[in-house]
Amino acid sequence: MFFSTKKIVGLDIGSNSIKMAEVEVTRQGAKVLGFGIAPAPQGAFNNGDVTDAESISMTIRKIVQEHKLKRKQVAMGMSGTAVIVKKISIPRIDKKLLSEQVRWEAEQYIPFDVNDISLAHHLIENSNPEMMDLLLVAAQNQVVSTYSQVVASAGLQLNVLDVSGFALANVFEFNYGKLPGQTVGLLNIGASTTNFVVVHNGDVIFSRDMNIGGQNYTYEIQKELSISISEAESLKLSAIRGEGVPDEVHSIMSSFNETLKEEIRNSFDYFAGSVSNITLGQCFYAGGASGTPGLIESVSQSTSVRMEPLNPLLRMTPSKGVSPAVLQQTSSLSCIAFGLALRKAGS
Repeated sequence: MFFSTKKIVGLDIGSNSIKMAEVEVTRQGAKVLGFGIAPAPQGAFNNGDVTDAESISMTIRKIVQEHKLKRKQVAMGMSGTAVIVKKISIPRIDKKLLSEQVRWEAEQYIPFDVNDISLAHHLIENSNPEMMDLLLVAAQNQVVSTYSQVVASAGLQLNVLDVSGFALANVFEFNYGKLPGQTVGLLNIGASTTNFVVVHNGDVIFSRDMNIGGQNYTYEIQKELSISISEAESLKLSAIRGEGVPDEVHSIMSSFNETLKEEIRNSFDYFAGSVSNITLGQCFYAGGASGTPGLIESVSQSTSVRMEPLNPLLRMTPSKGVSPAVLQQTSSLSCIAFGLALRKAGS
């Protein structure tokens, strides 16, 4: 979509929190030059759509000022209904002709007017001499424009627009390597969106977003106990921290674990049905809702896939002025922000 050779700051705008990261890559790994996180403004989103751009811009500006972030060029991720990622196969053609072909394919597969979308593609290497596999990536221009305005109002410039799932793969590769011959799943269970990506031989071969996450636990508690959203959120967080809460809260969260588990398992099954001769045996997980008691264990048992926490800081060290404790405490929330901060021009 948009690429820049300038050093950038990774910006992950979530419905629950906003994260920003600055990273300097070295031969030994990377230095975290700056990192900030703040709660997303209440009422700023509705079903994933931005409804209060000014409040989001003010929050971004506050993070920049409080954490003394220096860079003005931004890499931002999009997920959920804001972006569509579709894997397709087409007869093998000269790569110089791909852009024109991709636009034609988008008209067949993307449920928007092709003139109203920003379009990109990612080539997946395969051994078939007759066919080539692509990931089509499409975002509505109106959504792109909204986020560009949010960033501009914060005094910054949007230079890289990425898919959040691809940023997740980026931070994984940086920390764990390409893992030749292996197929690995990446699962980021956020507040309102769950990203699922599969990486094979170092390439993203599957990307799917589920419009479900940690906020749904809050909504269920609020509905079942007839309390306010803020009270329900407080009870949920207390339960996750292992603090005393009414038994009904544990029951509600356990029940919704089953719902979320089924959504994740369906995505695993959808991936399995979209490829041949590739088996997913391991998955790394992150995201605030991944800490919900019993959820990851339930997913692992249901899918027979080994689950491991994704550590975005495996090859990163904090520079002076960046709190190691804060980085560790928020590491599960910050994977996409760091994946965006690691972006390179054209990658």
